[in-house]
Amino acid sequence: MDRRLYINEKRAIGTTAVVIIVIVIIIIAAGGAYAAINLGKSSSNTTTTSTTTTATNAYLSTSCSITPAPPTGVSVSSSSTATLTGTLPTETISETGSTLLYPLFQAWVPNFTSSSGPYSNVQINTAGTGSGTGISDAAAGSVQIGASDAYLLPTQMTQYPNLLNIPLAISAQQIFYNIPGISSSIHLNFTGQVLAGIYNGSITNWNDQRIQAINPGAKTLLPNHVIIPVRRADGSGDTFIFTTYLSDSSPQWNSTVGFGTTVSWPSVPGETTGTGNGGMVTTAAADQYSIAYIGISFAKQATGSPNNLGYAYLGNKAGNFVNATQTNISAAASALTSNTPTNEAISLVCASGANSYPIINYEYAIVSKTQSSSQVAQVVQTFLTWCLLPQYGNSYHFLNQVGFIQLPSTTVTLSENQIAQIT
Repeated sequence: MDRRLYINEKRAIGTTAVVIIVIVIIIIAAGGAYAAINLGKSSSNTTTTSTTTTATNAYLSTSCSITPAPPTGVSVSSSSTATLTGTLPTETISETGSTLLYPLFQAWVPNFTSSSGPYSNVQINTAGTGSGTGISDAAAGSVQIGASDAYLLPTQMTQYPNLLNIPLAISAQQIFYNIPGISSSIHLNFTGQVLAGIYNGSITNWNDQRIQAINPGAKTLLPNHVIIPVRRADGSGDTFIFTTYLSDSSPQWNSTVGFGTTVSWPSVPGETTGTGNGGMVTTAAADQYSIAYIGISFAKQATGSPNNLGYAYLGNKAGNFVNATQTNISAAASALTSNTPTNEAISLVCASGANSYPIINYEYAIVSKTQSSSQVAQVVQTFLTWCLLPQYGNSYHFLNQVGFIQLPSTTVTLSENQIAQIT
């Protein structure tokens, strides 16, 4: 054999061996890093406790390593100028309230307090107890953050002048139903007036002419059966949003029932109740021919097995029936959020626009301006700011999981101004 050829062959073999060894080392190192990352995630999950469990939300991811792009047609708010402090004192704070917002807190908290992050010495306890409890607990000072789908009314602001209501995201509410024989691929239409009729007892059967008139394609599928309206048993921001929609749609409802986290519901034959959004899903699934209003963060649970509830399209201000897509929620938000006052108390129901979904709302953190110590105030301020930032809590990585959309930049600025008042 030619000596030069022999030497070149040996060099090629040696080079190949080196490449193989380097690849093996890289794979081993990557595996170790992956294990370390997952160990950190596992450890971070232990920092969250819940005194009230309203539903299983195991489908929620708790990793913020990837930020998916927003859905088509959804605008992204500009980056905030706020900055986060590098370290925080060792403190424990608590959040309770809205079951609609609760799944998002379940995803937020393990990331904020991750063992691999700068705030691993902070513990945040979360609970889904209903917006009414969130407001009252924040007012009483028993929690640092009360989560609410409802903004503080003028009477509440007068009663609790030290409370702030700070939007953290934008959500929506859907109408679900349990009607045997109607395929999940068919989505019934409802208007606010028809829903007001169902919940005040003037529309009692599924084949009522007023329901048939707005569902010509499903007219023959609507059964001659009594409708079972499901409503919240607890003080609820979802009730606040739903009854606001009914009040805006029906003058008769507005003058006789009105809106609030609790209302004097008209007596309707067959009516039933559920506690929390999880309870509404369970009750509606157990009662055939029922109808229920449920926050969008529970849509996967409501439509998935074993509940298999159908969901409706709602009539908007332009007279169109629209689905609760993030694009349609964003269209509604674009029409109203610019009207947000400095205290951020505003209804986002029944926005104008051809594609605007009619039941959307700000998701609020109800927080006292005065906390028990400067250290607690710093933790609350930092966490709420983190929730607002589009590269952190307001990223679509989190919001896509619960059907929410980002706050517009103007609202982010208003929320940051309110957070700055916490001392």
